[in-house]
Amino acid sequence: MPKLVAFVLLAGSFMLAIDAFAATPGKGVKVIADEPNRRVDVTIDGKPFTSYIWPTTLKKPVLYPLITDEGITVTRGYPLDMRPGERVDHPHHAGLWFNYANVNGFDFWNNSDAIKPENRSKMGTILHTKIVSTKSGADTGELVVDSLWVTGDNKQILKQTTHYIFSRRHQARIIDEAITLTALDHVVFNDEKDGLLGLRVARWLESPEEKGGVFMDANGNPTKVDAAPTNAGINPATGEYRTSEGITGTAVWSTRGRWCSLTGHTGSHVISIGIFDQPKNPGYPTYWHARGYGLFAANPLAPSIFDSKQPALNYTLEKNQAVTFRYRVILFSHPVSADEMNREADAFAAEYK
Repeated sequence: MPKLVAFVLLAGSFMLAIDAFAATPGKGVKVIADEPNRRVDVTIDGKPFTSYIWPTTLKKPVLYPLITDEGITVTRGYPLDMRPGERVDHPHHAGLWFNYANVNGFDFWNNSDAIKPENRSKMGTILHTKIVSTKSGADTGELVVDSLWVTGDNKQILKQTTHYIFSRRHQARIIDEAITLTALDHVVFNDEKDGLLGLRVARWLESPEEKGGVFMDANGNPTKVDAAPTNAGINPATGEYRTSEGITGTAVWSTRGRWCSLTGHTGSHVISIGIFDQPKNPGYPTYWHARGYGLFAANPLAPSIFDSKQPALNYTLEKNQAVTFRYRVILFSHPVSADEMNREADAFAAEYK
């Protein structure tokens, strides 16, 4: 069993390993459950990759942190681990997550401990309920977990089963997610910009073009985001988005594509993150809710928000109806080309024909 390096969370109630937990002996991809500490740790050849965690301070389970094969952490620390020079906006942006801002009128995306008491009834929470299975292997590990989407009036509306596959190859680490949602009632995902698969990246992966501004959540609550700091000595922003359609930089927001990459550098390390949509997903190819301040998200369920010419989708599940969303996230330890991303997208598409 791995020895964990723990620290006290800001809320004081959850012990979490920060940028690395202690090495696991032996080779291969290890997936090790630690339910008393509300986590499942994933290592590759004894080195940390990520952890599935469900701390009491978050309103949904997340993968945190995400670490490349070179040991570079690509996720922002806040709100789980404060780091010098990092933004402290959007406390609900933690690690890699899956949720949505308007499901039957409840906001699952923006929920956090920062919500005022008078607004909490409008929010939704995703509760981890069960580790179904774990599996370790030479090049691949797997984790299957269950959770429930619970509204602000304490009604269970969705059961979620998530199948994670963690794998590695030369200069790359891969996360495949298959998220199956089963409706426990009539459920409508009303068109809203905040969704569906979200990742908040480290300071150096933000865009140097970021001008800042005020961004509104699903309930009309403003969140101020500052412009990119000019102090080059503190993790200067170097990130650039690129989509399968050849769109780059901050112009990526609200455009569609079967993949989107984010490339930046820290010190001598050049890192790319690729997120891939799957042709069988609803709303394919997804819209990219990608912001220069570090939010990297894929949202296929809000065409009328991202394009005023499109009708509302208002994606609906009837009771007992199920849908599966599949996404692939790759951490490359090199600058990734469009040709390489297209090959990866073709391979991902072919796996689920």
